[in-house]
Amino acid sequence: MSTPAARGGPPRQVAVVGAGMVGLATAWFLQESGVQVTVYERDRVAAGASEGNAGWLTPGLTAPLPEPAVLRYGLRAVLSPRSPVYVPLRADPALLRFLGSFVRHSTARTWRRGLAAYAPLTRRALDAFDALAAGGVTAPTREAAPFLACFRTERETRGLLAELEHVRDTGLDTPFWPVTGWRARAGEPVLTPEVGAAVEVRGQRYLDPPAYLRALAAAVRLRGGEIVEGVAVDDLDPRPGGVTVVTGTGERQRHDAVVVATGAWLGALARRHGVRRPVQAGRGYSFSVPVERMPRGPLYFPRQRVALTPLGDRLRVAGMMEFRRPDEPLDPRRIAAVADAVRPFLQGVDLDDRRDEWVGSRPCTPDGLPLLGPTASDRVVVAGGHGMWGIALGPITGMLVAQTVLKGEAPPELAPFDPLR
Repeated sequence: MSTPAARGGPPRQVAVVGAGMVGLATAWFLQESGVQVTVYERDRVAAGASEGNAGWLTPGLTAPLPEPAVLRYGLRAVLSPRSPVYVPLRADPALLRFLGSFVRHSTARTWRRGLAAYAPLTRRALDAFDALAAGGVTAPTREAAPFLACFRTERETRGLLAELEHVRDTGLDTPFWPVTGWRARAGEPVLTPEVGAAVEVRGQRYLDPPAYLRALAAAVRLRGGEIVEGVAVDDLDPRPGGVTVVTGTGERQRHDAVVVATGAWLGALARRHGVRRPVQAGRGYSFSVPVERMPRGPLYFPRQRVALTPLGDRLRVAGMMEFRRPDEPLDPRRIAAVADAVRPFLQGVDLDDRRDEWVGSRPCTPDGLPLLGPTASDRVVVAGGHGMWGIALGPITGMLVAQTVLKGEAPPELAPFDPLR
C-alpha cells in the first residue's frame, strides 16, 4: 500500500464493506481521525455472524481454531450431524482443500505460534471497548463474574488449564483456577450434579450482540457516517487517486480507500486483489430459552462446544462448528444437537421452549489467523477471518485497521495477519 504522501495525503473519504462488528468498529475509529465514512451492507446491521453469537469478550480464551484436539475427533465424528464439529459429506474441492490445510495447522507448535500472534491484540481488546464507550457508544459491556467452564470430571479440566497457562505465558494477565464440582453447583444452582469440576476465569466480559451493534451503528451515524443497508458490493475498481465501489445495482461511487470486512464472504472481493488464503464459513447455531434462575455469568461447556450467555430475561445457548456454505438454510438437527449436548448439565432450563433459532457463518481461515491489512491493490484493505473471535477482537481490529488506512502501512501488531501471506 502506498504512503499517504504518495497518494496526495491521508484519505478523507473511506468506504467500509460490511456492517458487522469489525466493519462498524473500523468505521468508528476512522471517524476518530476526521475521515468521512460510508458503510455498505448487503443485508442490515449485524445480519451476519455478529447477530446470534454468544457475545463473549474473552481475551483469555482467544486462540487459533485449529488445535491438536481437532485431530482427535476422527472422520466418523465429524461426519455426524450431532458432532460438535460437523462436516457434511459432499464433493466440494474447495472445502476439502480448506480442511486439509486446517488439519495440517492443527499441531501444538503451530497453535502456540498462533497464540503468540494473537497476544498483542488480546492484551488490548478490552481497552478498545472502553475507548468506544468513552466516545459515546451507549450499549454496555458486562463483567463476566464469574465465568465458569464446566466439565464432568476433574481430569477433563486439564486441557483448558494447560491452554490458559499458555495464554498467561504470552503476557496476558488472566486469573484462573480450578473449582470443585460442589462449589460450582453451589454458586450456580442451574448446574446439575453432572458437573463434577469447573474452571473459573476472571477478567472477562460479555455483551448483547444485536443491541451493541445497533448502538455502534447509531454512533457511526451520529458522527456523520452513512450506513447503506440492503446494497451489495459486487466489485472494487482501484484507479490512480482512488477506488470505485461498484454495487449490485450498478451504481459506482468513488472513495479514497476501501476496507473489506464482509466476514465469511471476504474472499469474493479479496481474491481479486491478491488475497489467496481461503475464508471458509464455520457456521454456529444459537437460540434462547427461559430459566427459573438466571446464571450469574456466562457458562462454557468446552467438551460440548456450547456457550451460555444471560441476555435479558432469557438464556442464549450457542455452539457447534459446521463447515458448510454460508447461505445454506438452518439445519434443525444442529439446533437439537446443541440442546441435547447440555441437557444433562442444566436444571430449571426449558431447552424445548426455544426462540430466536439462528445460524450464522463465522469466517474461518485454515491457519486460524485473521486477514488484516493491505492487499496487492493500492487503497484496498481487508479485515476479517477472525473465526469465533470477531466480536471480542472487532474493536481492536478496527483501531489497527484504521491506522493502516490512514498511514498507508500496517502497524507491527498486524504483521502475522498479512492478507498476502
